[in-house]
Amino acid sequence: MQARSEPIADTVVVGGGPAGLMAAIYLARFRRSVVLVDAGQSRVEKIPRSHNYPGFADGISGAKVRDMLRAQLRGYPVRIVETFVERAERTPDGFRLATQEGPIAGRRLLLATGVTDIPPAMPHVRAALDAGVLRYCPVCDAYEVIGKAVGVYANGPAGVAEAIYLRHFSVDITLFMAQGGPGLAAEERRRLADAGIRWNDAPVESIRRNGERVELTHAGTHALCDTLYCALGLTVHSQIAVALGASVDDTGYVQVDAHHATTVPGLYAAGDVSTGLNQIAVAMGGAAIAASAIHRELGPDWPARAGT
Repeated sequence: MQARSEPIADTVVVGGGPAGLMAAIYLARFRRSVVLVDAGQSRVEKIPRSHNYPGFADGISGAKVRDMLRAQLRGYPVRIVETFVERAERTPDGFRLATQEGPIAGRRLLLATGVTDIPPAMPHVRAALDAGVLRYCPVCDAYEVIGKAVGVYANGPAGVAEAIYLRHFSVDITLFMAQGGPGLAAEERRRLADAGIRWNDAPVESIRRNGERVELTHAGTHALCDTLYCALGLTVHSQIAVALGASVDDTGYVQVDAHHATTVPGLYAAGDVSTGLNQIAVAMGGAAIAASAIHRELGPDWPARAGT
């Protein structure tokens, strides 16, 4: 049973990226009490510049998107707790989270815990990422590599689909294999050949920025690309959802309905942790849908008098 001394918010939002911040803003504007739990590890912070975020013709960094949303949120009475969630449980009143900053309780829980790209296990990778020559999301920025020399770094067949996707944007595509990556089957080699894509079976030994390009070393030789896409996959941060009994798909994404409700009553998920397209605009739109559904589900809570 919920302890009397422990306050309970209308909604606890876990995750301080675009989805979590947008959800908190919407819920606060619905006059709901909100606690935002932010571990400070949003994927958006690693985006050097996005050119498909609405309203910024010259592009905008992911950190700037986060900072603008944080500044907007500060105008509302939202409690922000900078910590990790250690455990989560259902209670008769909703949900209870255990954190290093103490317990946090909410009638509803919205997970915006996101995903993490799996990076190459090599030094110098962060410098290439910060320079924009190492990338993770061709849906986000393949337009910027039109006609350029593009590499795809993969640990097996998963890279084939990404290389073929990128072939729409450039004729100069090469698939590189990670250290110890399994070889490609004959059918996969045929698909690459039909698309005019080169591949290199020799394991990549190093990846580093070289001026405005990226250099890969493999089998004693060096290759230069204008951009290298890493296709090692994602880690989906759906542990809280799983612990609470929510359904996830084969890759770990939380399954949600049209209102971003999970299979657990009162539990919602938005942003990259939920099934759908991993994009900033999509994450924010999903958060708005989830927040609106939560507000309706919580029901009326009329002010004591008009104007208050």
